[in-house]
Amino acid sequence: MTRFEHSSTAVKTFVLLASLVVILAGVKTASSIVVPFVLSIFIAVICNPAIVWMSKWRIPKWLSVILLILSIVLAGMWLASVVSSSINEFSKQLPQYRGQLIDQFSWLIELLQKYNVQISKDQIINYFDPSVALSVTTNMLSGLGNVMANAFLIILTVVFMLFEAGSISKRLHFALDDPEMRLQQIDKFLNSVNQYMVIKTLVSLATGTIVGVGLYLIGVDYAMLWAVVAFLFNYIPNIGSIIAAVPAISLALIQLGPTAAGGVTVLYVAINMIMGNIVEPKFLGKGLGLSTLVVFLSLIFWGWLLGSVGMLLSVPLTMIVKIGLESSDSGNWLAVLLSDDVEEV
Repeated sequence: MTRFEHSSTAVKTFVLLASLVVILAGVKTASSIVVPFVLSIFIAVICNPAIVWMSKWRIPKWLSVILLILSIVLAGMWLASVVSSSINEFSKQLPQYRGQLIDQFSWLIELLQKYNVQISKDQIINYFDPSVALSVTTNMLSGLGNVMANAFLIILTVVFMLFEAGSISKRLHFALDDPEMRLQQIDKFLNSVNQYMVIKTLVSLATGTIVGVGLYLIGVDYAMLWAVVAFLFNYIPNIGSIIAAVPAISLALIQLGPTAAGGVTVLYVAINMIMGNIVEPKFLGKGLGLSTLVVFLSLIFWGWLLGSVGMLLSVPLTMIVKIGLESSDSGNWLAVLLSDDVEEV
């Protein structure tokens, strides 16, 4: 390779990186517009199979869309009311939980005093404040709540997308210079995203239901709130289930004692082991071909770029990037780095 060719490659790389930085900065700045649009796309992807199923029963498309959107609105309103009321009630009962916390750790204070380790009740509260256990969860939920402030825009966008869903694939085929070559990649992309989002939603719904029933039987307060949290945070790979479990286990410890907290821990571990290692692999097969490290890093990146919605949708967004790179000869090497198996690319 000549010196001129080296220089040309360096310039192209610099321009590409600079363009990427400008694009990311633009997305970050316009996140208030981008986030509702991205959320609308994935809601439409999840809802489209239901539209197709209703069309098989000869239900008019306009009626199917209305019924589906009405169901989503009612479910969203119910979830919002449950979460907001539960968080408000939890905040009011914090003084009572602090008192119960002192009772739970009174034995620890007495044990430390025998060894001349002096620690006050106030220090116990500072180190094990029950409000801290809920802080991460409430921040995530508030982030989603801010996005849902644009509910009308999101719903309207979803409606138009559902009406146009049937022709999007054909339009993408004709928009490309070589439709025949890209046909298989586009179908793979659409099917993979649709399969992942639908199955993940059903698994998350089952997870939330089992968590809610289990916590109710154990006697933990606000079981419905923790069920909703488990449903939403199950979309976050790797650490979502851990974040969802922490406040419920903490509350069980404060309210019912170590035995109940241990039971709640076993409940969450069993659910996540079954759902993550048996149910999801059975329906998703080998998954989406992303390495564990890439999944975790994508969680951090998309969370920084798009906030709570980016964390929830980090896997499908990364998959979109991966499939886009696979369709390009110059970007295929990066798609290999994102994969968990070199033979896939």
